[in-house]
Amino acid sequence: MSAVSGNRLPGVLVRRAAQGVGVALVVSALCFVVVRALPGDAAYRIAAGRYGYDLVDAAAADAVRAELGLDRPAWQQYAEWVLALFRLDLGESLVTSRPVVDELGLYLVGTLQLSVLALALAALIGGGLGVVAARRPDGAVDRLVTGWIAAVRALPPFLLGLLLVLLLSIQLGWLPAVGHEGAASIVLPALTLGIGLSGLFARVTRDAVVEVRRSDYVRFAATKGLSGRVVLLRHVLRNTGVVLVPYLGVQAVTLVEGVVVVESLFAWPGLGHALVHAVFWRDVPVLQASALVLALLVVALNTLVDVTVLWLDPRPRGRRAVA
Repeated sequence: MSAVSGNRLPGVLVRRAAQGVGVALVVSALCFVVVRALPGDAAYRIAAGRYGYDLVDAAAADAVRAELGLDRPAWQQYAEWVLALFRLDLGESLVTSRPVVDELGLYLVGTLQLSVLALALAALIGGGLGVVAARRPDGAVDRLVTGWIAAVRALPPFLLGLLLVLLLSIQLGWLPAVGHEGAASIVLPALTLGIGLSGLFARVTRDAVVEVRRSDYVRFAATKGLSGRVVLLRHVLRNTGVVLVPYLGVQAVTLVEGVVVVESLFAWPGLGHALVHAVFWRDVPVLQASALVLALLVVALNTLVDVTVLWLDPRPRGRRAVA
């Protein structure tokens, strides 16, 4: 990384840290408001999550309400959560009474595994198709890739997931449909997310590669006698990466939305799966912590994107050389 890029790095980190604090406060407040606005008796739902619906009555719900202080003013309950959050204490689950950190530890690992594999598949499928399509713009391959992009963008994640289950699990019997029974269990949910993200990734890659290949510095590199492989690796792909790496940050938002749906569809033990169950059981600490971790993952990924762009972008080095 150049000196110019290094000087910009502290500012990027400070801005992202401030963003993380703001995200933590906003997400926790929204989760708290949404749970309180849901219909039904929260104490009854929590008691049902603890003991089962068959063993819950009004007395059990009242006992839970008194134990957890659910009859206190909302601002007091939220203030306690915020103060605990600043102490890095996420509290205990209202249903299992276990520390939320322990509840979310396994789920966080599951979501990270699924997200990394899905992004890798999206980059591999979409990036590969985009580079191939950019070799002959408006040619036959380019039109086929455009059709692929339109098809995968039109399919919502739950429908794409069901189609993959029907084909790869039920018809061919290659992969387990749901659960977490081994390494093969992650393939279907990762494919669902990766294929869904690959469409836009292919379009952005294709357009970026075409633009870079038409640039003056790439034409000059070719006139110097450099081989096509060297031009592609040293000039085209690196400068295309400056466009594609920030796009990964944009994809993170779509990935967070898809993780909630896909993890629930495939019963994959991740933060999205925990989030859905926390909403159902009115488990506010688990809900707030799950949503908070998902949001902070987006902030962390955007920070990584900013740092990577500073490293990839040749313009700071160029400005330094001129200076």
